[in-house]
Amino acid sequence: MSQRLASCSCGQLTAQAVGDPVRVSICHCLACQRRTGSVFGQQARFLRDNVSLAGSSTAYERVGDEGTRITFHFCPHCGATVYYELEGMAEYLAIPVGAFADPGFPPPSVSVYEERMHGWVVPPADAQHIP
Repeated sequence: MSQRLASCSCGQLTAQAVGDPVRVSICHCLACQRRTGSVFGQQARFLRDNVSLAGSSTAYERVGDEGTRITFHFCPHCGATVYYELEGMAEYLAIPVGAFADPGFPPPSVSVYEERMHGWVVPPADAQHIP
């Protein structure tokens, strides 16, 4: 069974995930663009029971476009987001794919908020495309 270690920039906050993610997605919403400083956010969703967290985090909660709350957990020292919780989906944790620093990470199978996608971005053709 695979194990992956996600970490903040300074290494103080980590998330050890066992097994494959249940979903890998990219989000083109403006909030994800602002949060990541990139043109989209990419995240992997894991069963919470398969993730071990270590270190201290600071939480930031925001309300998504559909009205659900998302709680981001980031390192209080370096500021990098390592995981987040989705309201109504307590059995999962989402981890930004970049926190794994693994170029071989599985590609996204879902692409959401594509109406806000930058024109030059090309999600995988076989991904589920949600406007």
